[in-house]
Amino acid sequence: MTPTMVPEIAVVALSARALAASACRGRRRVAAIDLFADADTAAMADLCLALPSRRLRIPGAALRRTLAVPNLRRLPLVYGAGFEDCPDLLAALARDRPVIGNSAETVKRLKTPMAFAALLARLGIPHPEVTASPPTDAGDWLMKRVGASGGAHIRPVASRLPAGHYAQRRMAGRPVSLLFLADGCRVTPVGFSRQWAAPTAGQPYRYGGAAGPLPPSPLSGKIAAAMIDAASRITAAVGLVGLNSADFLVAGSAGWCLLEINPRPGATLDLFDRPPMPSLLDLHLNACAGDLPAELPPLAGCRAALVVYASAPVPLPDRLHWPEWSADRPRTPALVPAGAPLCTVIADAADLLEARRLAGRRARDLCLRLALAEAA
Repeated sequence: MTPTMVPEIAVVALSARALAASACRGRRRVAAIDLFADADTAAMADLCLALPSRRLRIPGAALRRTLAVPNLRRLPLVYGAGFEDCPDLLAALARDRPVIGNSAETVKRLKTPMAFAALLARLGIPHPEVTASPPTDAGDWLMKRVGASGGAHIRPVASRLPAGHYAQRRMAGRPVSLLFLADGCRVTPVGFSRQWAAPTAGQPYRYGGAAGPLPPSPLSGKIAAAMIDAASRITAAVGLVGLNSADFLVAGSAGWCLLEINPRPGATLDLFDRPPMPSLLDLHLNACAGDLPAELPPLAGCRAALVVYASAPVPLPDRLHWPEWSADRPRTPALVPAGAPLCTVIADAADLLEARRLAGRRARDLCLRLALAEAA
């Protein structure tokens, strides 16, 4: 690297592409470190490095070795998804450099199921019942891995709970997520989004995508205000900072409940990090420093981000031309194994339904192109 290419900040996540894109919008030089080092991430980052991992989890030792190289040593670090199950790694990284975001102690408190449930009970926030013991009425419960993300780990409860897992009672409702900024005391909402699953036989709750912002009509003002208030009370209780998201289930007149807090930037950056919204990475950095905007500019229309999974092994030819509406593009040539994410499809439309439909059409078109390329 030449001196003019030295990054000013490192972003680390399971996939760092959305954070790297936001850094580009803010004209920041960034080193992106994740599990994929996709082609579009590399195009946006001054330095793009892949961590070796077979289980889609952040390898702590490899990450610490990577961050110890001269150009990255002591560089401020922003983290995304992937650290919820390893707060001790965050604490270790913070001994060597500024780690911008919520502290390891805060992450641990919010991602320890029993402690989180006790916090919500104390604050009077509705939430599903959780237990560390196998429930007798197993059909009413789901099994989750502590600190996991993405939904692929969620399954119906079996006769026993493996180590590192817990049970959460099933609740009715549609999944809705709130992206918000916090300064340790107060919050500013960025927007609500709707999520959906891409189920398989073994992974019925695998994350499929999201669309937002939600207009006022599907989400009544009273429910939205209550959910923002819940995020505010949790922020004041634990000192949340920066970009965070809160995942809810909304059951119409039956009310709502909070499933979890993700104390870091997450998947819905794709939906909201677009003009006239300022760079969400810049907003994250400012909020972590105590500078919280009173309000944010409204976004026009709705954007959907749909994850395309390979239903069978997919060979990607060299110099593959990716559509401009695709993201998380693997470097080519490559072979994407069955069940792995192939890419993300982005679609903008006037409303949520049309955005999701357009994303689906684009996903099918992309799969057809790849099938024809393989046949040729």
